Amino acid sequence: MRNASDTRPASPSAPGARGPLPDGAGPATAAAPPTARRPWGRVVRLAVLAVGVALVLAFPTMAPNAYILSAGIVVACYACTATAWNFMGGFTGYVSLGHAAFFGLGAYGTGILIRDLGLPSFVAWLLAGVIVLLITIPLGIAALRVRGASFVIVSISFVLILLLVFQAWGSFTGGSDGLVVPRPFPDLLRPEHHRVFFFLFAGLLAVMLVCWWAIDRSRFGTGLKAVREDEDKAQALGVPTRNYKLVAYVVSATFTGLAGGMYALWFGDLDPIFQFSIMLGSYMVLMALFGGVRHLYGPLLGAVVVGFGLEYFKLEFGDTQFHLVATALLLGIVVLFMPDGIIPAAQALLKRLGPQDSSIREMTAADLLEHNRAAAATASVDAPDAVDAPDAVGHQPRHAEGAAPTEGPGEDEGPRRGGSGGSERGTSERMVDAAPRPRTGPDATTPPATGDEEDDR
Repeated sequence: MRNASDTRPASPSAPGARGPLPDGAGPATAAAPPTARRPWGRVVRLAVLAVGVALVLAFPTMAPNAYILSAGIVVACYACTATAWNFMGGFTGYVSLGHAAFFGLGAYGTGILIRDLGLPSFVAWLLAGVIVLLITIPLGIAALRVRGASFVIVSISFVLILLLVFQAWGSFTGGSDGLVVPRPFPDLLRPEHHRVFFFLFAGLLAVMLVCWWAIDRSRFGTGLKAVREDEDKAQALGVPTRNYKLVAYVVSATFTGLAGGMYALWFGDLDPIFQFSIMLGSYMVLMALFGGVRHLYGPLLGAVVVGFGLEYFKLEFGDTQFHLVATALLLGIVVLFMPDGIIPAAQALLKRLGPQDSSIREMTAADLLEHNRAAAATASVDAPDAVDAPDAVGHQPRHAEGAAPTEGPGEDEGPRRGGSGGSERGTSERMVDAAPRPRTGPDATTPPATGDEEDDR
């Protein structure tokens, strides 16, 4: 039987189900189920997605000059790296500041394969992604043995090691002089070159978003979220946490390496100080946190805001480090006021400003009494031999004429202890219980009778 706080809608065939309340019966209204608004929410999301796709496709045409177009490519590259980082950080909760290592490996791997083996540009790009994948497997097995701050230190140490190696190994990587990567489209002018690579970065980002969406709705994604919430409990429940984390780490590193290789094909000039920069890994974390690591479009929104902000500060303040100060201030604001990101904060604000759904069904005492009486009547018709239940105010219902009252659950089922309702069997048992019983044992002898006892008799 449902009570006043039950919010489940009653089906017409269920016992006690009623139609609309008559006028004046009270303010008993049920909140609309949340599924009623889902189609509208889906339409809004599809509309926003369509508008976003249209803006991305129209951006190369709307860009007033080649510099703005190149800034858009940088933002698209940031969006790819932040989304790739979110495969690990968003799903498992492991914060890595060393994803710039995979970005640099993908970029240098693409350039070296083109320079030394003469492979076509995009074949070398794909092969560099495979190389990053193979390198990440043993690295992930070793790094994922630790958690928390230890994992952060391990990720930073890996990117610093690669920075020193690629700077010192000049004969193979070009050293501090950098590495020049041949352009894949040598016949195109610079604006057309930017336009083509903007669409290539947008395509890579679309593939990442589709993969993230598929993982988020899969059993594998559920296991990763369990790791994020409580890894020990997830492991105790049978989730293969080590394998799940390794797969997420490899996928995240591979996509980051592909983004680095695409950057190498576009920019054409690689510098180990930038490719293996800890700041690049910090930007990935900041962009993902800024938008919302648990949302599909969170890293993309963070990349748009932070990426354009960085480009603006670099353009306005030149070679100064003011953009680093602005980045630190932005990170502090996000952590203090929007720890879950912009998108979750905006959703919570809209939910507070919108119509509120009551979790408690409003029902007067008269409506509740009528509801319970109807339910009891329906139950008595369906099962006439069943024990009648008390009504809403606690009164015991009257039994049929000639029927003995039955005891409710939890009452004493033994002989009644006195009173007008006590039975003869119960009275005799009480008399037997009260009678003295002879003692047994060596000391259980009957004392001799005294004179007083004779007089009493």
